[in-house]
Amino acid sequence: MKTVRFAPSPTGYIHIGNARTALFNWLYAKRDGGRFILRLDDTDQERSEERYAQAIVGDLNWLGIEPDETVRQSDRFATYAAAAERLKAEGLLYPCYETQEELERRRRLRLARRLPPIYGREALKLSEEERADLEASGKKPHWRFRLPNFRDDPFQPEPTPVEWDDLVRGPQQVDLASLSDPVLIRADGTWLYTLPSVVDDGDLGVTDIIRGDDHVTNTGVQLALFDALELKRPNFGHHNLLTDPTGAGLSKRTGAQSIRGLREAGLEPMAVASMATLIGTSQSVKVFDDLDALAEDFDPASASKSAARYDETELWALNRSILHETPFADVEERLGALGIDGEEAPGFWMIVRANLDRFEDVQDWWHIVKDGPVEPVSFESDDDRNFARAAFDHLPEGEWDETIWKRWTDAVKAETGRKGRGLFMPLRLALTGRRAGPELADLVVLLGRERTLARRP
Repeated sequence: MKTVRFAPSPTGYIHIGNARTALFNWLYAKRDGGRFILRLDDTDQERSEERYAQAIVGDLNWLGIEPDETVRQSDRFATYAAAAERLKAEGLLYPCYETQEELERRRRLRLARRLPPIYGREALKLSEEERADLEASGKKPHWRFRLPNFRDDPFQPEPTPVEWDDLVRGPQQVDLASLSDPVLIRADGTWLYTLPSVVDDGDLGVTDIIRGDDHVTNTGVQLALFDALELKRPNFGHHNLLTDPTGAGLSKRTGAQSIRGLREAGLEPMAVASMATLIGTSQSVKVFDDLDALAEDFDPASASKSAARYDETELWALNRSILHETPFADVEERLGALGIDGEEAPGFWMIVRANLDRFEDVQDWWHIVKDGPVEPVSFESDDDRNFARAAFDHLPEGEWDETIWKRWTDAVKAETGRKGRGLFMPLRLALTGRRAGPELADLVVLLGRERTLARRP
């Protein structure tokens, strides 16, 4: 059984790009009855906040994602410490004492000598006495993982390709000789991403990891760490990232396109889920009824290898397409929560849904139907106002049915000679106060004679 994970840091609200990663994992696992783990990567305890952790859970639930298990890295520090001690005992995790300035100076020197700007493992040359002297002077070490990219001499790295069959990108490889030994523990004792992530994936039985393609190089390092800890390697997949229309990346720090913001703006969850999943793939971006239907059609390998530009206007177009096709039964409860109920509610919804950008706009139309225009009616001219007032004198007598609008406008046209926009716009403004809206032939039937006459200017 597939087990996947989504691992956000609770340092801000997740955005549509983060949701893309969550959805890729959820859909990939759930179509085969797999498990989805939400792992809150809260090792940075200064920046991690409970309000963001709760928001992440709420935003995922809104999208339709309900984790089978939720874990917090802050509860697992002892587990990481045990793994680190094992690596230290095997000589695979070693202390380093260089400052950032020293490391930058060495990097520039290597570049000047036309060498790869990677860490030269100078700390491995320190004797026990030299390390003791450094620590006695107040220096605290950071700890690096010694990559397995050499035969006998760690100062003579050799090409060491790490290969995997990527779930999205196909065959991939990373040469460990081109990388610096990664820092796993900072000098202040706090954890960087790599070790806790690998330990968790191993302990939690994660079988498949799908994430952004900015992690491709990290995967080479992590596979080496899986091997060092004798943990089973998961399958990896790396999807393309989303950018804004200018090509800039999305960021939790800026709050750009946060799921919370999209939700509060009135977007439907399946509009967001469909867009987040299908944009930048070979599949057409269309709306699915629910995540189960999307999972049946979803293929992670359909993602392009280049970044996808996300435009919110396209998301709103999807949102409108959802609302315009939604049957009354699917929104009856939501309408009732807004006080829109009774025998008129079904017909009202079917008439106004094609004019909604967001569901909440239905409240204005309900008020217009029940009580008249929301704002004072602004006609284009006094002639239009006078025309509309006189037109109400020609409302036909007799049965009020689906023919009433044609009978009424035919009578007005015959009396005044007006036609086209000059006839219909003043009547629309009188009836609704708006220059666009539902078909007036349907609306006047819903209004009935009394409410129609009440709108005479």
